[in-house]
Amino acid sequence: MADPHPVLAASAPDLDPDALDAVRALVAAAERPVVLSGAGMSAESGIPTFRDARTGLWERFSAEELATEEAFLADPALVWSWYRWRARMVRARRPNPGHDAVAAWQRRTPGLEVVTQNVDDLHERAGARVLAHLHGSLFEHRCAECWAPADVDPGAPADEATAGSEADLEAMLREAPPACTVCGDGLIRPGIVWFGEMLPAEPWDRAFAALEDCDLCVVVGTSGIVQPAASLPFVALGAGAAVVEVNPVETELSGAVTHVLRGPAGAVLPALLDPPVRARRAGTPRPAPGCDATRRRSNR
Repeated sequence: MADPHPVLAASAPDLDPDALDAVRALVAAAERPVVLSGAGMSAESGIPTFRDARTGLWERFSAEELATEEAFLADPALVWSWYRWRARMVRARRPNPGHDAVAAWQRRTPGLEVVTQNVDDLHERAGARVLAHLHGSLFEHRCAECWAPADVDPGAPADEATAGSEADLEAMLREAPPACTVCGDGLIRPGIVWFGEMLPAEPWDRAFAALEDCDLCVVVGTSGIVQPAASLPFVALGAGAAVVEVNPVETELSGAVTHVLRGPAGAVLPALLDPPVRARRAGTPRPAPGCDATRRRSNR
C-alpha cells in the first residue's frame, strides 16, 4: 500500500474533548448532512495535489499547464497520456480511513450527501454514494467536439510499487486519444473540468441544492480557494446549518466556519462517528490521537 500522506504521521496535540464532543453531537443529530471534500483528503491516500511541492514528474510536467483546453489542442497525445497515467496511479491507491468513515456515516444516515472537488473514485471505492463530482472524473470521457460521452477502457491499474513513477508515465507517453465514434471529427478527452472552463450545470445544481437543504456541512481537505466550490460552505451557513472544517492547516474558510477540527481526515472523521461522551452510559472519554481542535464562533 502507498505510504500515507505526511500529515497522518505528523505529531499534533490531541483533539480537545469538548470541541470533539460538540461536533459528534452535530453528527449524531444530523439528518441531511453534506460532506464537501477536497484534494487534501485524497492526498492522504498518496495522490499528489496541484499544490504539492514541484518535484519529479510534477515539476517536469506542470499540472496547471496540462489541465487546459489549449494544451489538449496543442498536444493531444501528451495531455491524454498524462491523464491516463494519473488514472492508473489513482487505481493503484486505496481509500483511507477518512473515506471509510464517510461511507460508514452514509450507511448510518442515508440522507448524507457527498460533494467532492476530487476527480478520483476513492469515495466510491470506499462504498459511498457521491452526489456530485464538481470538477469531473478521471474515469469519465467525452468528445472534445460534440460532447458525446465515450466509454474508454481504463486499462490495468499501475503496480503499487511504480504507480505515479516516471517509468510508468514513459511507458505510455504519447499515447494518442481515440477518435469519437459519434461525430467522427473530434478526439476523446478526459471528463475533467479544466482551468478556464465552466463547471457543468447539473452537478453544480445538485451540490448547491444539497448545501441549501443540509443541516450540517463538513468540509474536508479543501483550501477554500478554488471557486465556485469555495462558496458552497457559505451557502450552508446562510441556510442556518453548522459548518465544520476538518483540515490539518488553516485555510481561507477557518475564520468563518462554526467549528474547526485541526487534523487529517483519516484521524478526525472516524472519531466523529463515536457517540458524544455525554450520551454514553459508561466509560471515560478519550481524545482521538494525532489531532488538534478549535471551536469557532459562527459568523451567521
